[in-house]
Amino acid sequence: MSESCLGTVVVPVLNEAQGLEYWLADLLVKLENRWQVVVCDGGSVDNTRALLARFPVTVVVSESGRARQMNAGAAVSAGPLLVFLHADTWLPESFNLQMQQFLSGHGLWGRFNVALDHPGRAYSVISWFINRRSALTGVCTGDQTLFMRAEFFHQLQGFTDYPLMEDVDFSLRARKFQAPVCFKGPVITSARRWTKHGVVRTVLLMWWLRLAFRVGVSPQRLHQWYYG
Repeated sequence: MSESCLGTVVVPVLNEAQGLEYWLADLLVKLENRWQVVVCDGGSVDNTRALLARFPVTVVVSESGRARQMNAGAAVSAGPLLVFLHADTWLPESFNLQMQQFLSGHGLWGRFNVALDHPGRAYSVISWFINRRSALTGVCTGDQTLFMRAEFFHQLQGFTDYPLMEDVDFSLRARKFQAPVCFKGPVITSARRWTKHGVVRTVLLMWWLRLAFRVGVSPQRLHQWYYG
């Protein structure tokens, strides 16, 4: 990591050995030695940790749960910015430039536009609606790669320890201070959830979970519905 460190990229993982080596190599090239990378493992039982040992990253082991893992990574972060990146999401080539622009401005937090990695027309439409929804509501999801000033993250006391919807909860709290900055990017994220369960079913499930959360259904119950 260079002296001109922009911040820390926090990556929560759990049994991500398949494809991790290629993804991490691509990430480090794009970061250009300007970031600390903290990978937070939630108890992988595959080859994830052995693969991580080959790369110049900091590995933190925590209890499983994306919110817990991301908070654990943020606790050992360095630099003025925090970026929370999923291990199936690819940063744009312009990432460093965009983060420098963010750092030189007055924004507190933000997200990228997202594109699903599937050539089908339906997936382009889904991506458009995800980005449009976030633009209108100020509510962002982890697939859109949340970034923020580290001091703002700590001011909000990090992610609430929810098993699901921790990203939506953070957005709802953060937007009370400022609307999110948006960079067009886009970040490219895996469409595996949509291809595995079907586009219509997944869209309906996402909307149902979000509505249920907003009317007070507990994240624990939502987690059971989502993964049950």
